[in-house]
Amino acid sequence: MTTLKRAAGSAAEKLLPRWDMTPIFPSLESPEFDAGFSHVADEIDQLQELFDRYDIGLQEPKPLDDAAIAVFEEAITAFNTTLEEYRTLSAYIQCILSTDTRDSVALNRFSEMQGQSLRISQLGTRWTAWIGSLDVEELIKRSPLAADHAYNLGKARRRATHLMSPAEENLAAELNLSGGSAWEKLHMSVASQLSVPVTMPDGEARTLPMSVVRNLASDPDREVRRVAYEAELEGWKSVAVPLAAALNSVKGEVNTLSRRRGWESALDEAIFDSNIDRETLDAMMEAARESFPDFRRYMHAKARLMGIDKLAWYDVIAPVGEGNRVWDYPDAMKFIIEQFSSYSNKLGDFADRAFREQWVDAEPRSGKRDGAYCMPIRRDESRVFTNYKPRYGGVSTLAHELGHAYHNFVKSHRTTLQKSTPMTLAETASIFCETIIRHAAMKDANPEEQLSILAESIQDSLQVVVDISSRFIFESRLFEKRRERELTIDELCNLMLDSQRETYGDGLDETKLHPYMWAVKQHYYRVGLSFYNFPYMFGLLFGLGLYAQYQRDPEAFQVSYDVLLSSTGMDDAATLAKGFGIDIHTSDFWRSSLDLIRADIDQFEKLVK
Repeated sequence: MTTLKRAAGSAAEKLLPRWDMTPIFPSLESPEFDAGFSHVADEIDQLQELFDRYDIGLQEPKPLDDAAIAVFEEAITAFNTTLEEYRTLSAYIQCILSTDTRDSVALNRFSEMQGQSLRISQLGTRWTAWIGSLDVEELIKRSPLAADHAYNLGKARRRATHLMSPAEENLAAELNLSGGSAWEKLHMSVASQLSVPVTMPDGEARTLPMSVVRNLASDPDREVRRVAYEAELEGWKSVAVPLAAALNSVKGEVNTLSRRRGWESALDEAIFDSNIDRETLDAMMEAARESFPDFRRYMHAKARLMGIDKLAWYDVIAPVGEGNRVWDYPDAMKFIIEQFSSYSNKLGDFADRAFREQWVDAEPRSGKRDGAYCMPIRRDESRVFTNYKPRYGGVSTLAHELGHAYHNFVKSHRTTLQKSTPMTLAETASIFCETIIRHAAMKDANPEEQLSILAESIQDSLQVVVDISSRFIFESRLFEKRRERELTIDELCNLMLDSQRETYGDGLDETKLHPYMWAVKQHYYRVGLSFYNFPYMFGLLFGLGLYAQYQRDPEAFQVSYDVLLSSTGMDDAATLAKGFGIDIHTSDFWRSSLDLIRADIDQFEKLVK
């Protein structure tokens, strides 16, 4: 039966769509792309000339006269325009590369683009230093354009206090090309091109891309999951030497730069970047820790349902229940459009457009990265990357990423600086859309299907609350230990195992955990994305809290919601939350969102019994 299901699944995967990138450029080798690349390079040249002409950079404070205001308005307009065009070109290259990391043309273009990225980074540092030398309050009073960017300017002024000297910042940016950025590219290449030998339970020996092997974690056959898990660990073990070197180097670089820039720790810098404060983070993490026993209740109930003593790592996302509906991709598209439309015609029409214009790349294949993401690419367009599985979880992930695309759509009229949304708030629309889908799926499901949907939903929450907590603990300790020296592969594995034991507790068989999770997650390898983990928890719990508000008063909520989404780069999280009567500084709000998950766990336990 398993072999037949797998064969059918493979046939279905061939029908999964690849995204259409030709509306942006025909190809990386097209004259249109060459012209676009040259145009962006020219735009950056002109922006640099403008910055040089007006000496934009670190300056002694000067009186803010009309001439200075005119310079600011000319500079910010040019900066926004250049950033917008640069990001379209950069996003296009990254999209092509993430679907085929062996593409030599994409690799070459990516390398060329890094030179332009360096220049943008250096100009951005000059901009921040310059804003730090201005009387921002007076500027906002006298310039409507400055007033429209008030939060961004205030944040730039605060960041300016954490800049090294201009020469040091330029050197750091240049060295990043052969340092942190190179290590990140190494991880992407190694992980996406890794193929793993797997001997299936029926004795068939196969060599599969790592992304396909990891997808087997949701196979209904426990033996398939077990052999895939064991093969995955062996696969990561085979590339652990270069990945450990990369991870040690990236975290060492971040520690050095954070210290030189005057941050107490890398975490403090990440909190600043997330538009929250330590009080908010502590309140959320406290509420999360309190919820661990509830998630363990769920894991124990799932184990009873599966007829085993305790879940292994490879059982965490295993499907349960007899109502495991197969969601073919066309069914998923239709369902998402219908349910998004039940919230608003605007959201439903948007989803229809995304599918119609082929924004989604859903097919798992060799050379393609694992996971899912949404990339804003130009104006109101995005591209959605996923490795679709024909299960409810695949539908949920697709809805989640389309929520990101809708968020990009709603804020598309903003300038590039205004659209710069921190990860904490970037999950707002995606969680909301995911929740719409879940409630609709539950409503039409029989008890067996409800059991399956609840299990998928709770395990997603478990990943975001419990697993994210384990990764947060791991990264905190990694940064701390990396101040002293590099860590060995065994130390990295033990650090990860300790973090998983502290969070999953007796919910999982501690002899069947995942010591190489530090090798799996690409976010660990990005210099500018330290502590990527806690923003996902913030996004889940904030999104659930907003959905609860929507249920209480749908009409009033809809009026304010799109305004919130369009403003996520224009104020801090606490201020935006206050607009919905939410205080994120106390654990009470976070507990109330977790109560919604606890209610799902209670219902799951009842269905299991």
